[in-house]
Amino acid sequence: MVNTSNFDRRYSTTRMAKKISSTERELKNEFFSNNKIADGGLRKLGIYKNSVLDKPLLTIIIAVFNGEKYLEETILSVLNQTYDNVEFIIIDGGSTDGSLGIIRKYEHAIDYWISEEDAGISDAFNKGVRLASGDYINFQGDGDGFYDSSSLAKIVVDINVEEDMFISARIQRVSEAGDELYISSFSPQFNKKSLLFRMSMPHQGLFTNVEYFKKYGLFDVDNTYCMDYEHLLRAYHDFPSVIMKNVVVAKWRADGLGNDRDLDIFKEYHKIKVDNKVASLTVLRCINFWTLFKYIIKKAIK
Repeated sequence: MVNTSNFDRRYSTTRMAKKISSTERELKNEFFSNNKIADGGLRKLGIYKNSVLDKPLLTIIIAVFNGEKYLEETILSVLNQTYDNVEFIIIDGGSTDGSLGIIRKYEHAIDYWISEEDAGISDAFNKGVRLASGDYINFQGDGDGFYDSSSLAKIVVDINVEEDMFISARIQRVSEAGDELYISSFSPQFNKKSLLFRMSMPHQGLFTNVEYFKKYGLFDVDNTYCMDYEHLLRAYHDFPSVIMKNVVVAKWRADGLGNDRDLDIFKEYHKIKVDNKVASLTVLRCINFWTLFKYIIKKAIK
């Protein structure tokens, strides 16, 4: 039996957590992998949380592999949120550095974490989605994290879980050292045509309704850099509602897999757009040419 009377309620992930029955716990545990190196968290103790009226459950998923340098900072950015209905899942790809030690340090406030080899970020994100029970899902890298402690509280203001498929907020791009490079711009209305040129809703600042995953499926593991972009383009011709938030919600650190891999990213961008037939092949080739041309000019100027 789990004694919840002394449960640590200091964290965004624990203030609304509760113990569930053994039957419910057995059903939840059927999603746990049999190939794991290790796992842990509140769910292992039979402690879960649910969406409640006017307080939707937000699932935050962190994918990490050998990310000890910034992982603790990112974890704390989740746990220290003032919003108090947060589900926190960490998917580790079998780290061999100190990442697991950091995760275990906070497992008393993490809903579930698992460590096992995976097929990359897409695979890790998919595992997280399968484990998620929130109304909205947000993805963070091990070096990203939320901008301040009120980020999630600002996100849930005036949203309708039944109608709003995406909530998109601004992000702060930071150098590997944490210095601000820029803050993304804001537009009160989302124009899907922006997706023809770039990933205009970075996943660090994007909260996706779980119903979108039910309709369009999981991420494509064949995409190395732009799995989140391809996931959005599946809905391009019938794009759902987007609530734009004029708040800086998350940090995006320039230390990820795609850092300094611009040409590889552009190539994957083009393939994704062609595969999803978001425009005619002629138009997409022109956009690809223009993208490469701008990139070459910028590199030459620098």
